Amino acid sequence: MNRRAFLAALTALPFSGALSGETATPKVHVFGRLPAPGRVKRVFAAGPPAAVLAHVLAPEKLLGWPQELSAEARAWLAPGVREQPFLGRLAGRGSTMPLEKLLTLAPDFILDTGTVDETRLSTAESLHARARVPYVLIPGRLADSAWQLLEVGRILGVPARGEQLAAAAEARLGLARARRDRAATKTPKAYLARGADGLETALAGSINAEAFELAGGVNVAAKQGGNVARVSLEQILAWGPEVIITQDAKFYAWALADETWRRLPALRGGRFHLAPSLPFGWLDGPPGVNRLVGLPWLVSRLHGGVAGDDPVTDIQAFHRLFYGYAPERSAFEKLLGNA
Repeated sequence: MNRRAFLAALTALPFSGALSGETATPKVHVFGRLPAPGRVKRVFAAGPPAAVLAHVLAPEKLLGWPQELSAEARAWLAPGVREQPFLGRLAGRGSTMPLEKLLTLAPDFILDTGTVDETRLSTAESLHARARVPYVLIPGRLADSAWQLLEVGRILGVPARGEQLAAAAEARLGLARARRDRAATKTPKAYLARGADGLETALAGSINAEAFELAGGVNVAAKQGGNVARVSLEQILAWGPEVIITQDAKFYAWALADETWRRLPALRGGRFHLAPSLPFGWLDGPPGVNRLVGLPWLVSRLHGGVAGDDPVTDIQAFHRLFYGYAPERSAFEKLLGNA
């Protein structure tokens, strides 16, 4: 499909989801009256996924970061963007942004993205009612990344940028599925180890596990309500995952030396992997469009093989296109070498 045909299909209403292989129909939820796209200058991101989404589309309009970014992570962002302040968040695990401070920032609107449910909708409506600031809530499923980029690009007044990134996002999703389908002779049982002890995990079907599952892994942590849960090492031993992936470097080093963790099939078989997380996570942290970059790598770790002909060039090109900045090739070689 050429770019013009792709964009025509993607912008058809209602959105069919056919390009992403899904049946859900995404919907933009708007509380209040948005300014005309050409007048949008100041956007407050309610949470980290929204911050990444605004950053890749119009970094100059993002007021600041809702999450703390390490000096190492900031070094992977473009000059100017890396100096943007930490502001606090409205969405996710507890708000750290007082309403009074939000009002002093005078945002044109609040952007939020993630799982859309009654609680999230009620929170958005309540915040709009109290702050009298327009609130935009976008479904944040990984499979709908192209749609998100198109819609938010229009709202931010950068439709051409949205179209460019949407086409790139859909291409990456399609390529990852094709590689997954070619490689998958057996779908491996997999565990996503989160946190300093590896005992927090993303549950099957949750937004935090989407990259994992899209790449073709069977998540051993069944859905039990919510997105993440604490589990015991005994439970992980009972599940017997064949592949374990983490983004926590300290946990990775510790587990490799721990006798109990080394009893797991994944570690015995050399299939315990550390996913990159600069400037944002490849699996999660946050569960936003940043996950697109890691899909080829994740397919290769779940099913074997390599992540494309030249993964360093591919990843560097993603950073240049989406983040507007890419370090030297040696930095990417080190990033993949550590992984």
